[in-house]
Amino acid sequence: MSAAAKSPDGEEEANPRVQAFLEILGRDSAGEVEAALSSCGIGPTAEVAEQVLKSSICYSRPKSAVRFFRWAGRTVAHTAYAWNLLVDILGKAAMFDPMWDAVRSMKQEAAGDLVSIATFASIFSSYCSRGNLKEAVAAFHVMNHYGLKPDAVALNSLLSAMCRTEGHAQDAQDMFERTKTTVAPDADTFAILLEAWEKEGNAQRAKSTFGEMVIRVGWDAGNVPAYDSFLSTLVLSDQFEEAFKFLKVMRSKGCFPGIKFFANAIDIIIRKGDFANAVAIWNMMVSEAGLVPNFSMYNAMIGLCCNVGSMDYALGMLDEMPLNGVFANSVTYNVILQGFIKHRKAREAESFLAEMSKNEQLPTASNCAAAISLFFKEFNPSAAIDVWHCIVEHYITPAEDSARELIAGLLDFGRLTEVMNHAEEMIDMRIELPQSTIDNMKRAFAKAGRHQSFDHIARRLKRR
Repeated sequence: MSAAAKSPDGEEEANPRVQAFLEILGRDSAGEVEAALSSCGIGPTAEVAEQVLKSSICYSRPKSAVRFFRWAGRTVAHTAYAWNLLVDILGKAAMFDPMWDAVRSMKQEAAGDLVSIATFASIFSSYCSRGNLKEAVAAFHVMNHYGLKPDAVALNSLLSAMCRTEGHAQDAQDMFERTKTTVAPDADTFAILLEAWEKEGNAQRAKSTFGEMVIRVGWDAGNVPAYDSFLSTLVLSDQFEEAFKFLKVMRSKGCFPGIKFFANAIDIIIRKGDFANAVAIWNMMVSEAGLVPNFSMYNAMIGLCCNVGSMDYALGMLDEMPLNGVFANSVTYNVILQGFIKHRKAREAESFLAEMSKNEQLPTASNCAAAISLFFKEFNPSAAIDVWHCIVEHYITPAEDSARELIAGLLDFGRLTEVMNHAEEMIDMRIELPQSTIDNMKRAFAKAGRHQSFDHIARRLKRR
């Protein structure tokens, strides 16, 4: 590997010793590694040994990693971190007998001070990732043989490893039940279990675990992950009313969940169209929990406001977004424009279109057609024509619906010269006009005695 090459971890490696050792480990067989290392003329340091051991090459070639560790150990004293890396490498490779040999060697080195909770956390993870939960539990019970007390931190490491394996929340719960009289659980213990019940969607067990958590560790404003997982489990299990009751209790204790729950809750409320509760939850999240909504949450909430006709609230949220570092896009603007159109607020729609233009946000093709229709119905043809000019200027497609609405509106207002001009423009743009629109034009021009004008348009339509 050249000096400019990247390490196996994908990061540019500055230390040439590390690069040289990694090249040997990646190139030579395990049986030849020690000889190659000894003849390379470069000596290791404790820091270099750590960098080599945490590389992907050592994890993919565990036997070579062991040879490197042994070779380096002849000239430097390995750090606790290096030993833990070796244990992790062997465990992840399912080389469990050599892994325990390494742990026993750690106990003998430096009066056993090298073995730590981190060592056993790696062991738990390695066993559980292979589905060997019984061996992970057995490892927990022998910790005291290595000078470690199986405390809450150790238990949490084990439970976390068990819960990372899909479908083993009950195994973790059983382990908790067996040990809770001898190992006092803490807030993290319950947060781990509640997250596991959330992953499995088991609201009943989540309620039981949450109740025991409150009894054992009480209310703690810092225990956000536990509250987040518990309430998210309830709302995702269609128990929104219960979640809301628990939320009110938490609130009375000065505790709140995190953004995950609020995002789930708001999504469910919005799908139900429950504007009042959506606003209540939103205000609690922003004003009381001090959380910042993300872009998707703002868009969804604005959509609900527009759907129920609370346009002032929607505009207030649009103004609030940049204050929270969230910036509206064309989707946001078009949702609001659609709200104005839906609720027949023509003047507000016209003003908002001007604001969209100022902010370089274009209306969608469907909103253009709906806006043109609305403006004609509200006796504002100039606003409708402005929308058409926007379509032409910015090539907003498909334009067929807008063209149909524009011609229909101009015909209703008897503005045949403009019909003539825009029909020519539409033909130039290769926009297909429906036969019904063409027939209406023919009747209107005939009624006004302007047969020649329509005949000119008809000839152009035939030539297309």
